[in-house]
Amino acid sequence: MASPQYETFAASVAAQRTATLPSLEELRAGMDLLIQTLPAPDGTAVTPVDAGGVPAEWVASARAGEKHVVIHLHGGGYCIGSAASIRNFAGRVSAAAEARVLSVDYRLAPEHPFPAAVSDAVAAYRWVLAQGISPSRISLSGESAGGGLVVALLVALRDAGDPLPACAVPISPWVDMENSGEMSEIARAQDLLRIEHIELFARTYLNGSDPRDPLASPLHADLSGLPPLLVLVGGREILLDDARRLTLRAQEAGVDCTLRIVPEMIHFWNLFGPLFPEATLASEDVAEFVRSHVAA
Repeated sequence: MASPQYETFAASVAAQRTATLPSLEELRAGMDLLIQTLPAPDGTAVTPVDAGGVPAEWVASARAGEKHVVIHLHGGGYCIGSAASIRNFAGRVSAAAEARVLSVDYRLAPEHPFPAAVSDAVAAYRWVLAQGISPSRISLSGESAGGGLVVALLVALRDAGDPLPACAVPISPWVDMENSGEMSEIARAQDLLRIEHIELFARTYLNGSDPRDPLASPLHADLSGLPPLLVLVGGREILLDDARRLTLRAQEAGVDCTLRIVPEMIHFWNLFGPLFPEATLASEDVAEFVRSHVAA
């Protein structure tokens, strides 16, 4: 059963749904407001950095060590969001995992459509390797589009012959640009993410590219040889079936992949740590998984 705090949050989300879909500019402005309400936790250091030509932030709690790095790719449909928008979550992961988090500000569509985000993620990962960090001490995480980008990054790195990280945690991963998965009525009615959002994001990001391209829709990629994955998703998300299908495809390819469905949660629940305990548990789940797979 969900916490009372979460029920209050979910009711607020439902009450704010409108018949008209906000524009991309309005969605970006809404994400800017989120930044103000969810700053990095107290005691967290946020340091801008050029990660191989890609803007990024080091997010490090007082407990973070120097040798373990979590590379995080934010969500937002490849069109909105930023490293700043997930500072609270990144700070909580840093504290729980005792690791530095590199939060990547990859380029966004429509200004920079597919495959710009993939190229930036690859560049940032290679930059971390160039800092002398062993791939066995690197893990990946990301939510929504960032979760799909995590999988696309792994596929791109594998195909290019780069050493792969120890593990990855795609959260609510968007891995199907055709949006062909099943969506429950309760998810359609209650989720923070709406089908109209992902249809808009897909058109904008693809800009005419093939929606089945494996680096845009990694559901269609060969997933063999990828490191262990933990797929986290809420039980009331419209992307729940994306998570299920990704897990099945990964397992069929021989990947050590675990699916964890958190009952009743809607999209982006993991970002709202100060508001309800389920979000705090999400950051702890990420931390526990990466601690169990990175080299000591």
